[in-house]
Amino acid sequence: MEQYTNISYRTARAITLDYSTSFGQSSKLFSKDIRKHIYAIYGLVRVADETVDTYEGKDKARVIKELEAHTMQSLKNGFSPNPLVHAFVTTAKRYNIGRDLIRPFFKSMRMDLKPRTFTPHLYSMYIYGSAEVIGLMCLKIFCDDTAQYNQLEARACALGSAYQKVNFLRDIKSDYEDRGRMYFPDINFDKFNDRQKEIIIKDIKSDFAKAKPAIAQLPKNARTAVAISYVYYSELLKKLEHTSAEKIKAGRIRISTPKKLQLLAKTRLKQGRV
Repeated sequence: MEQYTNISYRTARAITLDYSTSFGQSSKLFSKDIRKHIYAIYGLVRVADETVDTYEGKDKARVIKELEAHTMQSLKNGFSPNPLVHAFVTTAKRYNIGRDLIRPFFKSMRMDLKPRTFTPHLYSMYIYGSAEVIGLMCLKIFCDDTAQYNQLEARACALGSAYQKVNFLRDIKSDYEDRGRMYFPDINFDKFNDRQKEIIIKDIKSDFAKAKPAIAQLPKNARTAVAISYVYYSELLKKLEHTSAEKIKAGRIRISTPKKLQLLAKTRLKQGRV
């Protein structure tokens, strides 16, 4: 079983590094003892996300339902013949990641099965399940004890929320045109304008401000990696803020690779002085 578990973690690592260059780079800065567990979370999340976003089979709803049911059963058994699920449940059992965090994630995934316009309530519910609980799963891995987790819980949620909202704004064109989704409540894509963009930016800045103090309070095993992701998303938000709504609607806004490397180097240097 040890060999299979190790292979499962390597599978999760391969998917993480192949799918996300930005997160892949920052993930290498988690301490070695927790790195594979972060990959395990990302691996399962990515498979579920790909199922609802890119799989075109008519049985999509059944597939995501079965993935959730299988994950829950495997959590009970501590084993899965699916390497990604096996890595995830092994990590979940070790760090006490329970159904209270896993079920909201799959609930959000099911919300993506059909095109929809989000109300404020659905928007909040979706962000909690698709982003905040992922931050809380990671926080379980970072923290040494329950007291530390409880102290940082709200700020971890705010950070996950900020990242997700930045993604929504960056991907507003593809979400709407390719998948029929408009996550931001009360916004019509065709009429999306700079004033509406400013309101969204202000909301995201509020999340970032709430989350920022937690970074210095994180254990050393995660502090630099999270700091780099914070700097990257803050820079992306700044670029979106200085880009017109029309340009955001026309195509995806990106941070160039040289700029990413610069941010990585500066943040690592700064964290090394802390």
